[in-house]
Amino acid sequence: QVQLVESGGGLVQAGGSLRLSCAASGRTFRMYAVGWFRQAPGKEREVVAAMNWSGGSTTYADSVKGRFTISRDNAKNTVYLQMNSLKPEDTAVYLCAADSNKYIATMEKNDYDYWGQGTQVTVSS
Repeated sequence: QVQLVESGGGLVQAGGSLRLSCAASGRTFRMYAVGWFRQAPGKEREVVAAMNWSGGSTTYADSVKGRFTISRDNAKNTVYLQMNSLKPEDTAVYLCAADSNKYIATMEKNDYDYWGQGTQVTVSS
C-alpha cells in the first residue's frame, strides 16, 4: 500500500508557473512508477506525464510537452510536476498516481494502482 497526497495547486494567470508536489507514504516509493493526471469538469481523466522508478524514462502528453516537467526524489518520497507557460485549458484537478510495475512510465490510467485525492489548478486568462 502507498498513500499519495498532492499539494501546490492554486490560481495563476496565463503564462505563469506552478510546481505541484506529491508526497508518498507507506511502501518504499522507489518501488513504483509514477504519473500525473488531470481531470477537468465534464471531461475524462487524462495523463499529463509519467516517470519510471529511477527517473530514467519519462513520457508526456503532447499538450504539455516543452511546458511541464516531471521529476522525483526517491529519498524524499516525493514526485513533482513543474508547470510553466500555463494556459487556461490547463485548468483541472491534478492527481498523482503510483504503478507497481516500476519499470514502465505508462500513460494508461488503468495501469495505476494508487491515486491521490488531487489538487486544483486554475489558470485565468
